[in-house]
Amino acid sequence: MFRHIITLLILCCMSLQANAQEIALKNDHPDRHVVVKGDTLWGISGKFLKDPWLWPNVWKLNREQIKNPHLIYPGDVVFLDMSSGNPQLRLLRETVTLEPGIVVEPLDKAAISSIPLNAIAPFLNQPLVIEKDQLAASPRIIAGQDNRVVLSPGTRVYISNIAEGDALNWYIYRPGQTLIDPDTKEVLGVEATYLGDARITKYGEPASANISKAKEEIFTKDRLVSVGEEVVTNFVPHAPESQISGRIIHVYGGVAEAGPESIVSISRGAADGLEVGHVLAINRYGRVIKDPEYDKKTAVRKVAVAGELALKPGMVKLPDERVGLLMVFRVFDRVSYALIMQASEPINTLDSVNTP
Repeated sequence: MFRHIITLLILCCMSLQANAQEIALKNDHPDRHVVVKGDTLWGISGKFLKDPWLWPNVWKLNREQIKNPHLIYPGDVVFLDMSSGNPQLRLLRETVTLEPGIVVEPLDKAAISSIPLNAIAPFLNQPLVIEKDQLAASPRIIAGQDNRVVLSPGTRVYISNIAEGDALNWYIYRPGQTLIDPDTKEVLGVEATYLGDARITKYGEPASANISKAKEEIFTKDRLVSVGEEVVTNFVPHAPESQISGRIIHVYGGVAEAGPESIVSISRGAADGLEVGHVLAINRYGRVIKDPEYDKKTAVRKVAVAGELALKPGMVKLPDERVGLLMVFRVFDRVSYALIMQASEPINTLDSVNTP
């Protein structure tokens, strides 16, 4: 029994030592940083740490605090505390005396964000990844005012069925791109195309609504999805607790290659253990080449497996090369949206992602 306890203590000490070694401070890190408007949590982390996603480790945040972090505001002072022998970040909040007559906005409106929210704002609510054929069961537009074909803002529309007590505000969608896992070829979901907003004026079968916003042309047969709860935007960048591997399946913005502050979708979601705030490394997926000295006559015939890719004899998969970092900001069941935070090379679809 005593031997087991000693072994456990040794393992715990080794684990603590390993965690301490993982936290590397930047050579030119400051002793403190005064938070200013426009700062982000990622940016502040990068001033102190070589790996910004290790912020929770030096901030001593537990899992609950990572999910519900304390807000940081302009004027706060973040300082590095080395008194324990290990790097730890702490927060100083100064008291400011205001002159009479000054109006102060609520603090939650002034709190800094984790990442640049302007880059991800269009993807926080409107894009929607759904199960295959899920939109088929959603309410649909069956007619427009005065038999109009193209439905624009201010137009009255009639909807198949929205019952009393259902939501008042709805998004209008049309089935879009099918998202497929590049390795297994499995359908992960369908990315619905956001068209606009509608507000119910009368419940029933059919129901009536006014189109309040139109991003694209809206037609009959387009589908409605109720506006859900507000998406979380106050999260802490951190690495997953388990090993997660996936691929980039789409780059947004009409570009072939992505860079910092570009948005991508990846082939892993909540079902795989991903959550908002998770940071993943981006790797250039290694090419498969023919071994230049492969000899069919003398070689032992075997099949190597790299992920889901079966390699023929004489073929070699080159190692994946790390080219950047991304942070997940919205998670669906099988797919997630992420913002590229760092990139040493252009990021492409099919690049792999994994726990850093």
